[in-house]
Order: sequence, then structure tokens, then C-alpha cells
Amino acid sequence: MAAAHRARRRSLGGLVLLVTSALVAAVITTSTGSGAAPADAAVVAQSWSDEFDGPSGSAPDAGKWTLETGGSGFGNHELQYYTGGSSNAALDGQGHLVITAKRNTNANLSCWYGTCQYTSARMNTARTFTQAYGHFESRIKIPRGQGIWPAFWMLGNDLGSAGWPNSGEIDIMENIGREPGTVHGTIHGPGYSGAGGIGAPYSLPGGQAFADDFHVFAVDWSPGGITWSVDGRAYQTRTQADLGGNRWVFDHPFFLILNLAVGGDWPGSPDGSSSFPQTMVVDYVRASTSNGPGRTGPIVGIGGMCVDVAGASDADRTPIQLHNCTGNPAQQWTVGGDGTVRALGKCLDVAGGSGADGAVVQLYTCNGTNAQKWTYTAAHDLTNVGANKCLDAKGNSSADGTRLQTWTCTGGANQKWTLG
Repeated sequence: MAAAHRARRRSLGGLVLLVTSALVAAVITTSTGSGAAPADAAVVAQSWSDEFDGPSGSAPDAGKWTLETGGSGFGNHELQYYTGGSSNAALDGQGHLVITAKRNTNANLSCWYGTCQYTSARMNTARTFTQAYGHFESRIKIPRGQGIWPAFWMLGNDLGSAGWPNSGEIDIMENIGREPGTVHGTIHGPGYSGAGGIGAPYSLPGGQAFADDFHVFAVDWSPGGITWSVDGRAYQTRTQADLGGNRWVFDHPFFLILNLAVGGDWPGSPDGSSSFPQTMVVDYVRASTSNGPGRTGPIVGIGGMCVDVAGASDADRTPIQLHNCTGNPAQQWTVGGDGTVRALGKCLDVAGGSGADGAVVQLYTCNGTNAQKWTYTAAHDLTNVGANKCLDAKGNSSADGTRLQTWTCTGGANQKWTLG
């Protein structure tokens, strides 16, 4: 389903030059070095983060972010002028970044349509951090109102040479104000860009609005595909098979972008119902390498057998078993930064959230509960967070069709797993 309802939100001129210069200067890095992962969470390898700790009123860390400036409309007839410094992007002293869109009072700021009506901020990591594959997430409280357009997204680091859309774009989260309870995740590339982007929406239940609280927006990106989630609930996966024969351009490093636009072809302009200022409050941005959350592949256990979804069915309560390794999608598991382990678009789940020895392990719609959260330890145990028990091959068997369960951790061979 195409969910890109807007023209490409490209950076004109400045960002292309920024990326090109960064490549020539070889200052783009793949990690800022956040330290080794703890031994009891060996699967997690955080590669970059910004927790936005600092004094109130200070600008974003220039060692991590570049603030873009200008009022070109960014390919979408947006109305804001993006400023530098801390006037529209500043820390609040409580561990948050606050991006503020407000009415412009500076008559000297020129936009594509004349004197700018609004100012806001847009920031990227093109000079300081890029990465291919892994888990990327941010906890954000978005703004509200007609014509308001917050986003957390990524562009390919070859933007300066390949151009857009050949460089690729991954929109982790976009919201337009007239849809207060819905966000969109989309990919753009050659033959599927702008309004032809490929993605899907995610809506909160019960008429809730995203602006009312913080939510975690994430992608898990592997060579085989990209999965989007909100608050740990996966809602779509995109692979080469979704592109209608077009080229997959998501096998090279990308950089991160946060911005808050006002107006544009997709959201439309603010109207009498819109109020200013509006704020996009960001608690953190984090990235992990493909050795941690975001890796996709087999999980191999006793006897060299693979963890398998019985019958390759994506129905709720489908049994999880051991099976000869075939490499098919029923044996391709994605480890999420939210602790989930997913295949076929659903989660590895302990039935009923049981803490009893012998509890059935099944495939089930992702729901964010601890019954679906797992920790992979340095000892190669896969431990369920809710039960504090290990994934276990029943009866210490390696036979084809052996059911998997949770059991008190014993250190036995039937509880040891290798993430391929």
C-alpha cells in the first residue's frame, strides 16, 4: 500500500553540498563509540545515541547534528524557514530536545513565496553518523494542528553523488496534523518516490492522539527488509518483493534527520484552527548495529536445527518448533530493539504470558507485552523477560517438529541458541 501522500521532502543545494563535502573529507563515520554492550545483553550493540542531556536553552550537540537552514520549500512548498543556533531547536534541561515551529517576526527572512510566515528547525547526522542496517528509534511527543508536519527519517549517504531518489529514503515516522491519531512509515527509491512511495499508516486505538504523549517510533533494517514499529508493535515489513521490479536501494549507509515542517503539499497550510508555537519534543534518538536489534536470520539450536513457524503460517497461536534449516521466511527471525523476536510479521510469544515451566511458545500478533520480550545472553540463552525463563526444546530433543516452550534455565544444550 502506498502511503507517501506528498512530494519528496528533499534538501536542496545545501544538504547535497553538505553530504558531498562530508564524503570528500571522509568525516562521515559509522560509529561514535558508545561503549561495549553488557555481557548479559550481548545481542545489543548500540552504535550511536543522543539522550539530549544538557543545560536548558543550549543548542543541539554540534558534534552529532548539523542544523540545516533556509526557506526553499524543500521540494514540497513548505512554508517555514529553518534556522540555525538554538532559536528553534534547543535542549530543555530535562533530557529533551525541543524543536519549535512558530510565527516569524523577522522581516528579513525570505522564503520561496516571499517573507517567511514561520520558522522551525531541521537537523541531520550526515557529517557525523551514518550506518547501514540495524535498529533505529526515537521517543517523541509530536505537535498537533492543521498544517503541522513532524518527521523522523533517513537519507542515503550517497545523496550528493547518486541524487534523490536513487540514494533512497526511509521515513521512520511522519505525521500530518489533520490525522492526529495516525503516523506513516514509507520508503522511497527509483520508481517508487514521492506520491508513489511504498509504506503504510499506523493508527492509535480509541481515537487517541499522538500529541498527547510520548511514543517510540522505530525501524529494524536488515539486508532482507525493513520493519516499522510504534511502541514495540510492528505494523509493516517491506522487502524487494514489494517494489514491482524496481531497484532496492537500501544496502548502504544512511544518515538520520529530525524536522518539523509547516505547510506543504501533503499536510496543506495552517488554518484558523492552527495555533502556534507548536513543539516536537524528542526524548532520545538511538541506533544499534546489525549484530544487535535489526539482525534478521535463522535461530539455530540443538542438533543444528532451526527455530521454525509450523507450516509457515502467520495465524495467531501457530506453534513454534524445531525444523531442518531451509532458509525460508518461516525461519527468518528479526531481533527488535524493543526486545521482540519476529517472523512473518508477528512475534515470538509465551502463551497467556505464563511463567510456568512448559509454557507453550507460539507466534502471535505483536502487542508490546513482556510475554513477547526476550533477552539474548552472552551464554547463548534466549530468555523471556516476562517469565524469566529460557526458550527450551521440549524433552531435550532435536527431532524435526519438536515443540518449543519456556523452562527454568538449566544451561542445557536444548536451551542454547545461535543467532545466524
